[in-house]
Amino acid sequence: MHDLKTLRADPAAFDAALARRGVADASAAVLAADARLRAAQTALQAALARRNDASRAIGAAKAAKDNATADALMAEVAELKIVIADGEAEEREAAEVVDALVSALPNQPLPEVPAGSDEHGNVEEKRWGTPRNGGAEHDALAARLGSNPDAAAKVAGARFMVLEGQLARLHRALGQFMLDRQVAAGWRETVVPLLVKSDAMFGTGQLPKFAEDSFNTIDGRWLIPTAEVSLTNLVREQILDGEELPLRLAALTPCFRSEAGAAGKDTRGLIRQHQFEKVELVTICAPEAADPEHEKMLLAAEAILEALELPYRRMLLCTGDMGFTARKTYDLEVWLPGAGAYREISSISQCGDFQARRMDARFRVKGEKGTQFVHTLNGSGLAVGRALVAVLENYQQPDGSVRIPDALKPYMGGIEALIPTS
Repeated sequence: MHDLKTLRADPAAFDAALARRGVADASAAVLAADARLRAAQTALQAALARRNDASRAIGAAKAAKDNATADALMAEVAELKIVIADGEAEEREAAEVVDALVSALPNQPLPEVPAGSDEHGNVEEKRWGTPRNGGAEHDALAARLGSNPDAAAKVAGARFMVLEGQLARLHRALGQFMLDRQVAAGWRETVVPLLVKSDAMFGTGQLPKFAEDSFNTIDGRWLIPTAEVSLTNLVREQILDGEELPLRLAALTPCFRSEAGAAGKDTRGLIRQHQFEKVELVTICAPEAADPEHEKMLLAAEAILEALELPYRRMLLCTGDMGFTARKTYDLEVWLPGAGAYREISSISQCGDFQARRMDARFRVKGEKGTQFVHTLNGSGLAVGRALVAVLENYQQPDGSVRIPDALKPYMGGIEALIPTS
């Protein structure tokens, strides 16, 4: 959510920032709606003040036995009640319009974010590891190692997966390994709800604009598209003690996404599923700590890939490829030799106070007056299913087996390799 005071003070700067994200003349409609709201508030305040004055005057007129004046004042108060009721309705409607306009606008990018309209404008900043070439793609490997997409389709439909036996064990091992590493790196393990209220989805920016991308239950709650929603909203409508910051939280959860608009894209295998598991990292901090916390989160995600010895590259996303709530985002893309391409496995974003304003999450510095909005950050550390894909393709052997990465062996109960069952 944007600060209306800042927008009013410098609409040209506001427009210039959002123009970098492809939003033209963003301030015009907001300022027009805001002017209507403030006019409604002014008229309402005037009507309330006049009603109060008239009500006091009625008592004085009656005390002076001036019945004519008292009757006229009572008639005026009766009319003012109607004016006030209409004014309150006008104020509510105008406020709703302002809120709708402001909440639909994306976050402003930081100055160092490169300009671009899509992924082609992203900037590669780092590569790690030596990519290998060739080999089978993950879906062919998984079919011989314990995946059962036909069973999943019978139970749930397309874009779900059943994993069995040794492959299911590897999936579980990856999630536990990632969570253990992130807890050791300083994030607090947290178990969170998988169903959340609409207010929580609004707070982190999924609603109202991206409702079709998530699953809504019949009682009005939502299946989380990422644990970011639950973790970040733990501080909603709170004033935190500045000495407690930063808060670093981590959760390993299922995630649910409808993938609206993604028909025909990555429909094979485990890349794009309606249900998947992910270790999510969230940090709540003071504004001056946001940049170093972003770097810390980025390095924590990269450390997982390096521990698994999976080649990857770091991409700084351009203005046209960032998420709605982000002001700066890095993507980590892991190398898939079977596909012969780098594919996203983690996205690490800082959001400034954008989510905090939507959640009304603040902090107070000891000894200072007033409060400030916290800054929020989130990132994948990592997506379990995509990590499984990367391990299958990077550790495949000529005989169709898949060697277990050294870092995962303590989690695999003595299993050194996945052996094809067919």
